[in-house]
Amino acid sequence: MTEFQALLCGLTYWIGVGNIPFVSLWIVQRPLVCGLITGCILGDPITGAVVGATINLVYLGFISAGGSMPADMALAGILGTAYAIVGNLDAQTALAIAVPLGILGTIVWYLRMTLDSIFVHMSDRYIAQGRFSMLRVSNVLLPCLFSGAISIAPAALAAYFGASYIQDFITFCAGTPMRIFQVIGGLMPALGIAITLQYIFKGEAKLFLFCGFIIATCSGLTLIEQGIVGLLVALLYVQVTDKVGTSAPSSGGGSSNATKDVSDPDYDPDED
Repeated sequence: MTEFQALLCGLTYWIGVGNIPFVSLWIVQRPLVCGLITGCILGDPITGAVVGATINLVYLGFISAGGSMPADMALAGILGTAYAIVGNLDAQTALAIAVPLGILGTIVWYLRMTLDSIFVHMSDRYIAQGRFSMLRVSNVLLPCLFSGAISIAPAALAAYFGASYIQDFITFCAGTPMRIFQVIGGLMPALGIAITLQYIFKGEAKLFLFCGFIIATCSGLTLIEQGIVGLLVALLYVQVTDKVGTSAPSSGGGSSNATKDVSDPDYDPDED
């Protein structure tokens, strides 16, 4: 890996986590996307997509709520893909190495969240002074520069120096330790799928989950064909449920004449 390629990896990490206005895309943070970009940087986009997709399985149920960051999936995707391409690792081994790196990457997130409070107080002072034009500096420019300073350099250095030592690491772990990494990497995607199933396996979705499992295992269809079948079933389900909801009789939908008493002396049949 060259210095320029390492720098591009650092810039990719910054784009994924830096929240840069009009530039940063949250989807770049996904290991599938940043792994593909890293693969393009290193000249092997196919391996980058495969490794990134494997790492992405662990983070299918990833949620960052209340400012917490359980893991840095962007760093895991970038470094895991870079090490896999440079060190000629299989996807499972790269996954076992990438996940701990993602946990280590939370240091960057919490450091950023902690020190960004300085810019919040700076904005308060500008508002008190009536200098509203300076809010762009305190709320946009300075936080972006700070996030770049703490994300580009560490990711680039980790990609460059880590890749140079990955071959020695593979040689050192040859044999049983490497098989252990492969087994651990093969089990980790099940964790991400299990977390996702916690949100799917509820209510009426249980039936569709079992039907989809049977179709996937017994039909012999490809993933694209299975996706098309799932889309058609979803559209059919929405149409049927909408028709059932609109055709249900309302509680007050009876004729008003049914409530009139014919024996009433004030009843006038001409009013009907």
